[in-house]
Amino acid sequence: MQRRESPIPGLGVLPTVTYLSPKAARRLWHSTQAPGNNYTGQMSADPRHETIGRTWAWHLVRFVFSAMLLCQAQGYAQSGPQPPCGNEPVPPYPSLDSSAIVKLWSTSDAGRDWRPPACTGWAQVGFTTLVTAVARFRHTSETEALIRHIGAISELAGMRYWSTTQKEWQTLIVDAYALTGSQTGQRRGDFLPDEMKKGTVLYYEQVDNRSGKEVYRIHIAEASADRLVIDVENVSTIRYLFVPLFHPGDMQSIYFLDRESESVWRYYSIARTGKNANRLVTRNESSAVNRAVAFYRYLVGIPTDQEPPAAR
Repeated sequence: MQRRESPIPGLGVLPTVTYLSPKAARRLWHSTQAPGNNYTGQMSADPRHETIGRTWAWHLVRFVFSAMLLCQAQGYAQSGPQPPCGNEPVPPYPSLDSSAIVKLWSTSDAGRDWRPPACTGWAQVGFTTLVTAVARFRHTSETEALIRHIGAISELAGMRYWSTTQKEWQTLIVDAYALTGSQTGQRRGDFLPDEMKKGTVLYYEQVDNRSGKEVYRIHIAEASADRLVIDVENVSTIRYLFVPLFHPGDMQSIYFLDRESESVWRYYSIARTGKNANRLVTRNESSAVNRAVAFYRYLVGIPTDQEPPAAR
């Protein structure tokens, strides 16, 4: 028996399969002749025994080969996004002066029951839409400046994106403000860096151009001088024209920001809508791509309506 490393980063070791070396194959072949052996060690002349042995060996080889293909297929099907959590990210980071790499994943890419990496903290498997954005960007200020920018919820108001339905740039977030708790309307000032420590849970409300008021939870998973990990999910039900699109927890995103050098940071985000989301959202997957790009641009200081859009 041998264990093979997966060809996909982050998958680790594939299930154990059987590898037959030439010597082992010869031993296997001789063992198949056992039914025709007599006690003196001489081969029986009965041709039926030889036929049975050959048939058994052929079925065994077919079984082993099929198992190898199945294990490899399962390995590829369970790949999907791999954030920077102690392994090489998938997709990989582009060069510093390149545009962000944005990928819309399908079930054929990641598997129908894609299991999120443990470092996301997401328990539910699968997805309706799944988008990653990966980039490098310049940032010369201290980490506190990034945290302050993320905590400035009121500055989300006015964020723009390319509407693939209307074929024009539109305001994505009409209004946004921090909340004192998870209930709508409990306004307060923007979050300050001192409030955004590791393990902190905060809430904010935004007014979306399509679905109206939505309450979100922010969880500061990691916060250090060289790494920030922040995950966000909806707390309220999100509706469009009174039709529920996303129940609480159906809309999730997570952001990994890692310092590469004094002036360069790495950005990796995953945005997911859960398996139980309304299937209406699958009719306009390009919108999910453009929303993910809008948040990336906002965070790194690029005009959110800069041409060209990620998807038209």
